[in-house]
Amino acid sequence: MAILDSIIPFTGKLGNIISYKRNGKHCLRTKPEQVRQTANTRQAAKWFGAASRKGALIRSAITPELDIYPDSYLVNRLNSYIMKAGRNNHAGLKNFRFNGYTGLDKLFPQLPVFSKDGTLHIPAQRLEAYGNNYGTAKQMEVKLIATRIDFATRSITGTDAVVMTIDLEQPFNGAEMSIEVPGKGTLLVVVQVRQIGEDGDYRDRNWFAADIVAVVEDQQPEVSLAKNKSHKKLAGIPSMPPRKAASTQNRQAVNQRE
Repeated sequence: MAILDSIIPFTGKLGNIISYKRNGKHCLRTKPEQVRQTANTRQAAKWFGAASRKGALIRSAITPELDIYPDSYLVNRLNSYIMKAGRNNHAGLKNFRFNGYTGLDKLFPQLPVFSKDGTLHIPAQRLEAYGNNYGTAKQMEVKLIATRIDFATRSITGTDAVVMTIDLEQPFNGAEMSIEVPGKGTLLVVVQVRQIGEDGDYRDRNWFAADIVAVVEDQQPEVSLAKNKSHKKLAGIPSMPPRKAASTQNRQAVNQRE
């Protein structure tokens, strides 16, 4: 790996040279002349492609509703999170952070809990107000985002969001927020929190967060099977009269007369 130090850096492929950006630096590497793939590497590449498509679908459903700036590593972090969770393990998406620097646990000592009836319960607690040289936060904005994704058809079937403001200058006695997104697919629930001062929200990545707090699978309706109706027992089949065995003459069957 070589580091590109020029006036006009580039990214992409130029002949057999590939330029890419890593940790804020432009790096160079050569393209291999031949790539040998085993069955395991092909399977890993296939799974990585599936995870990337799944991550892109989640980002397209949620990021338009966010009012914060996710970190620059969101794509790679989400893909890695999906691969670590395992294939079709949607519940493994819980606790993913769209801001990799801060989670809800910093802003809420007691985390909110989402119930299956569509209600977010925020326990009563003491909330810390962010402050800097320009002032101290006066309010905390809580945004509840819910989106329903049908991963089988790779489609977003519904999205909704509700917002609540908490006065940080008053004791917080707890609150509840409700949301409903009908439709088919898996429901992903995200809680976004940011602190707001007199001049607007603080653009400090250490004081805003957006985490997936719940994953609710689509409940398929149970199919009730009708009980088999009782049938009358059929009378026994009458036995057939015995027949005498046939003898053969010159390899042809001959019926004997009684």
